[in-house]
Amino acid sequence: MARGGQQKGDPVDWVTRAADDAVRHAGEGNLVTVASGASPSGPIHLGNLREFITPHFVAEELRRRGVAVRHLHSWDDYDRFRKVPAGVPAEWAEHIGRPLTAVPDPWECHASWAEHFKAPLQEALAELGVEMEEVSQTEMYTSGAYRDQVLLAVSRRADIEAVLAKHRTKKVTAGEDASEQEAADLADSVANEDAGAAESADAMARFPYRPYCRQCGRDTVTTTAYDDATTTLSYTCSSCGFEDTTDLSTDTDGKLVWKVDWPMRWAYEKVNFEPAGRDHMTPGSSYTVGTEIAPSIFDWRAPARVIYAFVGFAGVQKMSSSAGGVPTATDALRVLESPMLRWLYVRRAPTQAFDIDFGPAVVRLYDEWDALGRKAADPAKADVATLAWHRASSTAAAGTLPTSAVPVPFRTLSSVADVTAGSADLISRIIESSGFPHDSVDDLQPRLSKAMQWTAEHVPADERTTVRETPDTDRLAALTEDEELWLRIFLDRLPEDGDLESVTAVVYGTPKVARGLGFDDAPTEQVKADQKDFFRLLYNLLVDADRGPRLPTLVLALGHERVRRLLGG
Repeated sequence: MARGGQQKGDPVDWVTRAADDAVRHAGEGNLVTVASGASPSGPIHLGNLREFITPHFVAEELRRRGVAVRHLHSWDDYDRFRKVPAGVPAEWAEHIGRPLTAVPDPWECHASWAEHFKAPLQEALAELGVEMEEVSQTEMYTSGAYRDQVLLAVSRRADIEAVLAKHRTKKVTAGEDASEQEAADLADSVANEDAGAAESADAMARFPYRPYCRQCGRDTVTTTAYDDATTTLSYTCSSCGFEDTTDLSTDTDGKLVWKVDWPMRWAYEKVNFEPAGRDHMTPGSSYTVGTEIAPSIFDWRAPARVIYAFVGFAGVQKMSSSAGGVPTATDALRVLESPMLRWLYVRRAPTQAFDIDFGPAVVRLYDEWDALGRKAADPAKADVATLAWHRASSTAAAGTLPTSAVPVPFRTLSSVADVTAGSADLISRIIESSGFPHDSVDDLQPRLSKAMQWTAEHVPADERTTVRETPDTDRLAALTEDEELWLRIFLDRLPEDGDLESVTAVVYGTPKVARGLGFDDAPTEQVKADQKDFFRLLYNLLVDADRGPRLPTLVLALGHERVRRLLGG
């Protein structure tokens, strides 16, 4: 992809337009900050990946232009632990209401609940070439970094409440279309309304800052008073009954509520571009409220943004990290090369929803990717599609992302992996004889490993190729005269150490010879019919099925001796 600024006539995609918006927001010549944020409350699935990878592509486009840019990612790990998911001991309910960084890792492999769910995504992002400046909201709040912003928000709480009140009747409902932050907003709103009794009478119920209880560590507190002169907040905890005060000028044991926290961070970090899901853009939701709070309270214009749609999987309309059982980037990278996974997200505008299918569609996806790569190699064919290929294939820091030195079609690798029971050396030998010379198995990586993984994990057992252990003596005893002739010719002509070309000639040529033709003669209609019957016979005798992987590949994979034994030769 050409370096330097955008040139007249260059393809223009959603990344180009988003980068333009980010520069306009920052002002020409200024550092551009693109941002993302996520709560490590559970597995960070392929739907959440759009939050990370959307600003990444915008940052990469700006780097291509020579614009100073940073991708800032905020981990919302100071959010409360909301519920105990399936598979976690029931006693973890003790931690509900505490910050995610204060909840122990039930699997005992990381320092906290938050770290347990951050780590796998961080590893996947590294493989994807996504580099970010990561910020922990636990560290930011507890270090006092936001103290001035907290005091400002609290001093302007009446103005904030006026904005929130205007939007309150439009708030998002906490259904399956609400994000975690929006669900938290609604839960806080309901709790505060209950605590406040008369909606307009109890200002404390809508206080923009909420401490964690100093005794039990939970956020189940009711604000009872606030002294502006001393900046002292009084509260009562409904979980443990503890009553205490916290000085917002010196203490760091709480956080702003989400709809105030988000615009505060825009201003603090000088964010110029940040994507968000559709749930953040509905009337009364976080972004719409934030666009008013950011300039009026924190003196910052809301960043440019794109709205992204949901990513589905195997018929599921929307992924939810709290639902469990949804695929993550780590899962996807077990079967997809990293540039391909990047491509799934950059080839479509973020507003377009799409599904990810790890079934037979993976084979077609690889075919499409390989064909696009061949097109992208020709500058004369440059268009939006090839631009997406280039964006997916490399990054400014890493250069070209890892791909196989010898790019064998995925359908070939997976077919061979199926019939060889995953033997890399045997696969290598068959691939070599199939017209893809290579020096070592390493030349086939990473695609070979991904094909083997896909075959093992995503091809149903009833669709796998199961080679017979012993000859089918009953079927061999019932051969017709034509079938006996075919097998004699086949076994007589089958080379002991053949390659794919020679074995293919025998497989397709046997019915020709049986009809008095040569291997190189064109098949007659009768021979074509015989070939179908002969192929079915070989499948029956070798894998107890009417069809399977390509017969030449199957014969090579099984080897001369095993084929002869199963065919009674």
